Amino acid sequence: MTTNKQQDTGAPKRTVTRPKLKRVADFDEVVTEDLWNYYRQAVEAGPKKAHEVEKIRNTLMERHYPLVKYIAERLQQTLPRSIELDDLISAGLFGLMDAIRGFDPDRGFKFKTYCSTRIRGSILDQLRSQDWVPRLVRLKATRIDKALQSLTSQYGREPTHSELAESLELSHGDLSKEISGGTAKAVFSISERWDDSSEDGGEKSEIIEDKKATDPISELHQKDLMVYLTRSLTSKERFIIEQYYQVGHTMREIGEMLALTESRVCQIHSNVMGRLKGLLGQKEGTLLM
Repeated sequence: MTTNKQQDTGAPKRTVTRPKLKRVADFDEVVTEDLWNYYRQAVEAGPKKAHEVEKIRNTLMERHYPLVKYIAERLQQTLPRSIELDDLISAGLFGLMDAIRGFDPDRGFKFKTYCSTRIRGSILDQLRSQDWVPRLVRLKATRIDKALQSLTSQYGREPTHSELAESLELSHGDLSKEISGGTAKAVFSISERWDDSSEDGGEKSEIIEDKKATDPISELHQKDLMVYLTRSLTSKERFIIEQYYQVGHTMREIGEMLALTESRVCQIHSNVMGRLKGLLGQKEGTLLM
């Protein structure tokens, strides 16, 4: 004999009672545990409660913002100083928003435990997306570093290349290639100060050499050397040397200024250079060599 009644399995049914929604102005005064009930009810109500959903979600994000900042500050301590804290916090807020959408209070665990993993993962995903180094290179470098630390702890000293290669089951050549390829260069901001604790600390850009700029010390030495070399020359010979080496005029242009032919200027220049080379003793690395 069959019946339409459902058989009682004996398992107790879990009923979740949620309080009725309060007015939007009251959400800021509700404790966090009860706020999740309001959020679930607003989500289940559909589009007609979209404003309440947004209001409650913003309240939840404001209350958990200190947690995002704490996780971001902890991660920043392990990153290059060029990474801005605000960028990490911004990425962490996206993780917090996803955690609020996916959290189910009925599962019985705290939201802080659930969202901490999501916040940290969101920040790490953002960092990986900005990393120009392939992930395989990072993995190889991490593997070598872990093996190096393990052997150092085991032997009480830094392992040799052979010991490290044997531990990683690599040949000497392959290990050298992985070490070379896994050594990624970091990028630092040249506007970063040497000492962030003091405003007097200069920026790193202030000590970077500008290869195109004129070295004042070298320029002074060249002027002093030119004065020394040309003090025994006539005014015409000194004019030719200065215009050719300092100003950069050609022999033809110098000849036009002195009303001389180009060949005559070249002849005077050759005679002067011969005398000066004899005076300096043919030293290499001088201005005239």
